[in-house]
Amino acid sequence: MRRIACAVAIVAFAFAAVLVGCGPKTETPASAPAAAPKTGAKLKIAVVPKGTAHNFWQTVQAGAQKGGEQFNAEILWKGPAEETDVAGQTAIIEDFINQKVDAIVMAACDSKSLIGPVQAAVKAGIPVITIDSGVDSDNALSFVATDNIKGAAEAATKLAELIGDAGEVGVIPFIKGAATSDMREKGFVDEARKHSKITVLPPLYSSSDTAKGMSATENMLTGHPNLKGIFAANEPGAVGAAQAIKQRGVAGKVKLVAFDAADAEIQALKDGTIQALIVQNPFKMGYEGVKAAISAIKKEPVEKRIDTGVAVVTKDNMNTPEMEKILYPLGKKQG
Repeated sequence: MRRIACAVAIVAFAFAAVLVGCGPKTETPASAPAAAPKTGAKLKIAVVPKGTAHNFWQTVQAGAQKGGEQFNAEILWKGPAEETDVAGQTAIIEDFINQKVDAIVMAACDSKSLIGPVQAAVKAGIPVITIDSGVDSDNALSFVATDNIKGAAEAATKLAELIGDAGEVGVIPFIKGAATSDMREKGFVDEARKHSKITVLPPLYSSSDTAKGMSATENMLTGHPNLKGIFAANEPGAVGAAQAIKQRGVAGKVKLVAFDAADAEIQALKDGTIQALIVQNPFKMGYEGVKAAISAIKKEPVEKRIDTGVAVVTKDNMNTPEMEKILYPLGKKQG
């Protein structure tokens, strides 16, 4: 009986093996990549701007959110209140590292001080993409930004044209040591000095603060009564400069060229206090930053440098369809 039972078991096992062999094959070929586990969880991408108050960063956020929607990622948006708060930004990045986010997209408050936090993220296996303002290291996989030197050079060329290629001009960068500020200062000064009859005054910094931008402009106007023009390197500096020029009653006489396109800057362009805006594409920065982060997470190639471009907008061309799209990336406000 025991021999019969063993024989039956062997036949049954063989029959089951035949059935399995005839069924659908579920094994993965050796050449195919292993499928990612379907947990249903979205990728978490931290986006850390230099600040959160200004229109520029709000537009960056809108672009990042658009990228998150398109690529099915959760955007964790957090930045310091002030662009000078290096310690605050460092703490934010360290917190995101501890949270084990899938990637970090950031605009560095300081190109040197943020090297350490970026290295820490990379060491933790978190890819880093820098936007707008980078760091002085190769740890970030990509830098998504305006060509700031080229954009500032265009500002110098435009200001030279506006003042008849002669006279004293002032420059208001924002933060010494911030990569974007340094590049814009260099781009403007180097280009302006190519014009032999233009004298570039020593820079006065705004600290990305409207009141300080206004004070810097007042000091220029007081100390240099023959001042012909000013270049303001970002939104708060520009808004402060426009306010000072308007209050002094020299709008149109002292020419003002500025970076960015906040509502207050666009209004100043309309009323003739600002003569030209060097307009970036912050929406594209946010979007392309998230897109690059997604590629990095997937181990796909990422371009080391992505130029988001600039446009020179004046009162004469600001209402063209092309410039309206650049001035109002989120749609033109009614009323």
